[in-house]
Amino acid sequence: MNDETKSTSRRDALKVMAAAAVVPMLPPTADATPAAAAVPRDMLPVLDDQQRPVKRKGPRGTPSDPVLQVARPDWPMKLSQRELVTLAALCDMIIPADDKSPAASTVGAHHYINEWASRPGGDTSLVRVRGGLVWIDRESQTRFGKRFHLATTAQRAQICDDICYLPRAAPAHVFAAQFFDTIRDQTATAFYTTPQGWKDLGYIGNVALPKFEGPNAAVRKQIGVE
Repeated sequence: MNDETKSTSRRDALKVMAAAAVVPMLPPTADATPAAAAVPRDMLPVLDDQQRPVKRKGPRGTPSDPVLQVARPDWPMKLSQRELVTLAALCDMIIPADDKSPAASTVGAHHYINEWASRPGGDTSLVRVRGGLVWIDRESQTRFGKRFHLATTAQRAQICDDICYLPRAAPAHVFAAQFFDTIRDQTATAFYTTPQGWKDLGYIGNVALPKFEGPNAAVRKQIGVE
C-alpha cells in the first residue's frame, strides 16, 4: 500500500463499502413484497380426474439459486485446517482488532469464506481461494522462511502491500491480487453482517424504538427542510 492509500485505514475504507451494502440487505416491508410470480399451469402436476393443480411441497428454488430445488440445507466444507489457519491470518490483516471491535477471524470470517467457497457450483471460487492460500504461504516462506500465519504483522503487511491493489500489481502478482480482492470482499461481507460489525459501523437497526424523534434541527437545516 502506498502512502496515499495508508492515509485511510483499511477498516475505514471497508466501513464505507459495508455501509453502502446495508440497505439492500435489510428485509423488505410487507407492503414492498412483490406478489409471487404466476406458475404456468402446464408446469405443475395435475390430478387425472379433476385437472386441478397439485400444490408442491418444499423449496422450489429460483433461477438465480436453483440448488434450492434439491433442498440441501448445507454442504461439506472443503478447506483444510492448514488452509483455514492461513486464511484466518489474512482476514485479520484486512480487518484487525482495534479498540472498538475484534479481528475478522474472531467473528468467524474465515469460516464464512470456507462455506462460500465450498458451496455447490462454487468451483471457480474454491480454486481461486485455494490457489491464493498456497501462493501467500509460499511467498512468505520464500521471503521470511516461515508460513504466512507465523510471520510478523510487518512481514505480512509487506506481502499484502504488493497484492492489495490490482491495477498496480506487478505482472507476477496479478493472480495473487485477484485472490486478495476476493478475500477482502468476502471478509468485509462476513464481518459487517455480524453484531460486532454493526457496532463498528454504528448501525443501530434491528432494535425496537419506543419513539422516533426524526433528525434534529441542525440536520433538518443542513438538508434544507427547515
